[in-house]
Amino acid sequence: TYSWALGPHPHPAFHIVSEALKTLYRQKLLPLEKYYGFSDFHSSSLEDADFDNKPMILVVGQCSTGKTTFIRYLLEQEYPGSRIGPEPTTDSFTAIMHGEIEGIIHGNALTVDPNKPFRKLSPFGTTFLNRFQCVHLPNRVLESISIIDTPGILSVAKRKISRGYDFPAVIRWFAEHVDRIILLCDAHKLEISDEFSHTIMALRGNEDKLRVVLNKADMVDSQELMRVYGALMWSLGKVFCTPEVLRVYIGSFWSSPMRMTDNRKLFEQEEEDLFAGIQNLPRNSALRKLNDLVKRARLAHAYIISSLKEEMPLVFCREKKKRDLIYDLPIIYSRIQQRYQISPGDFPDCAKMQEQLISHDFKFKGLKPKLLAGLDELLNTDIAKLMPLLRQEEDQADKLLVQGGPFLGSHSRPFTEGNPFNHYGSNGESDHVSDEEWVVSKDKPKYDEIFYNLSPHEGKLSGTKVKGWMMSTRLPSSVLGRIWKLADVDRDGMLDDEEFALAGHLIEVKLEGFGLPHELPAQLVPPSKRHHE
Repeated sequence: TYSWALGPHPHPAFHIVSEALKTLYRQKLLPLEKYYGFSDFHSSSLEDADFDNKPMILVVGQCSTGKTTFIRYLLEQEYPGSRIGPEPTTDSFTAIMHGEIEGIIHGNALTVDPNKPFRKLSPFGTTFLNRFQCVHLPNRVLESISIIDTPGILSVAKRKISRGYDFPAVIRWFAEHVDRIILLCDAHKLEISDEFSHTIMALRGNEDKLRVVLNKADMVDSQELMRVYGALMWSLGKVFCTPEVLRVYIGSFWSSPMRMTDNRKLFEQEEEDLFAGIQNLPRNSALRKLNDLVKRARLAHAYIISSLKEEMPLVFCREKKKRDLIYDLPIIYSRIQQRYQISPGDFPDCAKMQEQLISHDFKFKGLKPKLLAGLDELLNTDIAKLMPLLRQEEDQADKLLVQGGPFLGSHSRPFTEGNPFNHYGSNGESDHVSDEEWVVSKDKPKYDEIFYNLSPHEGKLSGTKVKGWMMSTRLPSSVLGRIWKLADVDRDGMLDDEEFALAGHLIEVKLEGFGLPHELPAQLVPPSKRHHE
């Protein structure tokens, strides 16, 4: 029984489910995996960090499709070592995780850290580990999720360049261990290179985690965007070869002004859909881990190994028999399906299994009823006992949403109270400000003219009146939402003349290419809003 997991617990419910899954895996599934050499043919055995880690997002795409810019847009800040440019700038796999102190941990140290889920990456070799690092950032978004930035997939012209490690295999490993895969495509780069095809093939089997994003869509007009979208769907259809049509999100994921605003509303709706899925990842994390464990447990590996053991002679003609068995593996699969009533979907890929068997010594073990009985109990009884814990998690849904950055608050309504834009910012208000000179003073007459032309009521403008003027700057709504929250110092959902001038000043700062402050500095707080002691 799991009454120990159902009682009061200081952690959110998904941690309780993780503890129960960890115990079940160690007791019921791990002994079977070790006995039948599961890690020799499939993924390596799971560790505590695989159950305890936060949901991870893998960001993949060709060179210069905006991967690092997309991550910066999510975090609303740079991360150490990031660089953006038209040439391939990211040449490393970077895990961006939460930490109170900003810093970088390099790959060789990461693979020996038991608290990180990267210990099983060491077989990819020193060349890869020299191109792998973990960045710690004190960022609110990273309190709930972690992000993996990847090197740009090489285009056709660069495909002969060797990376020194198996890039698609590394992508496959991450794809199996993350909760969401974001595949970024550029509206101006739709050619499918060899490495891009191999990378997409490495993602197969994880289509449920995949989200395709057509980025930089503000650089083309509506007519051209339709053509680009159609060409992308055609290209992806050739590579994925699935009967379902992939969902492609269209947008421009950066905090700079849009080049063309024809489809602004569409981009904002697409962004909201994409970010809603990301925001719910922590809430769905326990269910994803449970599904992955069930999928792992249902794999008919033990039956395949024991059948091969039965067929192998003890001494003579072992090599010839080995070749025959590898060739006849599809027939062996059919025989196991009929004999044990196992679904075809519970078998590993036949071609991949044949490839693994070629280099194996064929020293296998037969069926062990006790281990298989434990597996049946896990699938038929123990997993059912975890469902109440998942329902507990749903009751705590609001506590498990990603917060901060461009994500909506826990009350996901289209507009926040008094804020005419769709997104929460992550800024606070200073409690005490000194009598420093207000830096906006010199530009206030210019903004006063605009303010009074917008017809204020009782000296204030509502969000509806200000919204049109702010949107004329072509900045994304997430950025304008942050500016509104900074400018509305008294939090009354309206702007007076000083707050309006402050909003105009912040817009100019952003248009000049500078970042916005997380909190309003003392010298920016309007004189009438300063608290004097």
